[in-house]
Amino acid sequence: MYTPSIRSLIEELGKLPGIGPRSAQRIAFYLLRSETNDVYRLADAIKSAKDNAMFCETCFNFSEGVMCSICSDQTRDRSIICVVEEPKDVVALERSREYKGLYHVLQGALSPIDGIGPDKIKVRELLVRLADKTITEVILCTNPNIEGEATAMYLARQLQDTGLTVTRIASGLPVGGDLDYADELTIGRALQGRRQV
Repeated sequence: MYTPSIRSLIEELGKLPGIGPRSAQRIAFYLLRSETNDVYRLADAIKSAKDNAMFCETCFNFSEGVMCSICSDQTRDRSIICVVEEPKDVVALERSREYKGLYHVLQGALSPIDGIGPDKIKVRELLVRLADKTITEVILCTNPNIEGEATAMYLARQLQDTGLTVTRIASGLPVGGDLDYADELTIGRALQGRRQV
């Protein structure tokens, strides 16, 4: 039905997360109809990102050098580390403009069912960072799902005798949300995380 090169393009696009066969086909046709220079710029951007992106040796966030821009920023609060699962979580937190400390990216979350234990994520590296005693607080900012909760609980147990303040981000109802549409777990978390006004 398709030429071998178009079929190959659709198959490769279909391997991307969240892209099904029909979406892959639409993207392929869009690219084929686009200006040649636009498609080459996209291809160059993908190649450049793949060639230049690496992980920061300190926090394991994406970087284009040995140290990322956050770890090298001397204006950041170096007494707090926010532990997240993935580099995209750093981006989400930075968008809030509320957090001014450092990060530690675990590169995943514990998931025994998938064979992901503490040795498969950057737990040991976190413990090494905390050993220098300059950190006073660790914020556990893993996702509020089964894997994220298991990871936060595991880390809290690992850190309980260190003398560090270990906190967990609040979870509950989003701004603009209706109680009517919230599930029981979300409402329960909102009640647990309540604060005095």
